[in-house]
Amino acid sequence: MLNITDKKIEEAIPAVLRLGFRPFFLLGSIYAVVAIALWVWMFHSGQPAQLNVPALWWHVHEMVFGFAMAIVAGFVLTAVQNWTGINGTKHHRLALLVMLWLAPRLLLWTPTPLWLVSSIEALFLTLVAFEVGSRVVKAKGWRNLFFVPLFALAVVANFASYATVKGMPPFPSAAVWQAMLWWFTLLLSVMGSRVIPFFSARRFNFDKPQPMVWLDWLANLPLVGLFIVSFFPMTFSQLGQPLMVISGLAHLVRVVRWQPWRTLTEPLVWSLHATYLCIPLSLLLRGFIDNPFANHNMLHLFAIGAIGGVILAMIARVTMGHTGRAIYQGPNMSLAFGAIILAAVTRSLGGAFFPQFMIEAVNISAALWVLAFAMYVGLFGKMLLTPRVDGHPG
Repeated sequence: MLNITDKKIEEAIPAVLRLGFRPFFLLGSIYAVVAIALWVWMFHSGQPAQLNVPALWWHVHEMVFGFAMAIVAGFVLTAVQNWTGINGTKHHRLALLVMLWLAPRLLLWTPTPLWLVSSIEALFLTLVAFEVGSRVVKAKGWRNLFFVPLFALAVVANFASYATVKGMPPFPSAAVWQAMLWWFTLLLSVMGSRVIPFFSARRFNFDKPQPMVWLDWLANLPLVGLFIVSFFPMTFSQLGQPLMVISGLAHLVRVVRWQPWRTLTEPLVWSLHATYLCIPLSLLLRGFIDNPFANHNMLHLFAIGAIGGVILAMIARVTMGHTGRAIYQGPNMSLAFGAIILAAVTRSLGGAFFPQFMIEAVNISAALWVLAFAMYVGLFGKMLLTPRVDGHPG
């Protein structure tokens, strides 16, 4: 059971700082809107004079370590309370984490030395890992300890990304971005395989398919390999596509076993299946397409559809549940879920097969992305800023 929290102490904490999902889901979603709007402006106008790093580097880095990592932090800081029964990070400690996340977003627009910006980001990731890992160790919940090495890899990759700006490592920034996409694929694979079939079976009252260990290994082990070989271009050119096909087929079998067709009447469930499906689709398309330009564009099917889409579906669900509301009686997000999927298809397939319309593909997909996350902020923002409706802590 959770430790009993003194009600007066809880009420003295601003609602937005009572649990990790509140500030990080809100700020991460706002940043999803702002960062893409800024990127479209840069895409049309060129390098801003105020920006301390190349515009394309900023775009990818901020979508990975700015937007997506904020949501991951909010999720694990909240979930660890359920995993361990130990109260989650809140109030001043949580405020410190928020400031450490926010500072690099702002400092990249100033002449601040990049070693300092990267160090602040490393401190943020390290402290999040500590907040999660210390609780997992205390509760002996070893199953969830894998987040600690995962965050350690993110720290190393983040330092490497800043080093590429100075031309220091023997690999380009694209290698780091590629590796981090595999990092997120592994994270979504592990967490998705736990929660998506569970949510589906529970909502629609059918038996959850039992995990198949060999299938999980086939889905996940190639992703570890892809993360590693991303830093070795020659090796990646030889092994990358076979590994993608193996993992893609395993993920496709996994999706079929989850019976997504039985969930079409519930947006908070079908959205998880539809966006997770972008993982095997992007893996298989990249595994079989040899054209480098088209292959590169398939990254966006995963980045927008899987990362952005699964995030949007999960934060809507988590916000309802952790603010004391009935999960399936909240705002209808079908339009937002449809928009994020259409954004992924437009940017990836449109950009790959109709390159003459690349500008239009970027503009349309960006507008759909902004619509999706602006809807979340508009419909759920107040829930994140106000106390739970059931009076419970968190």
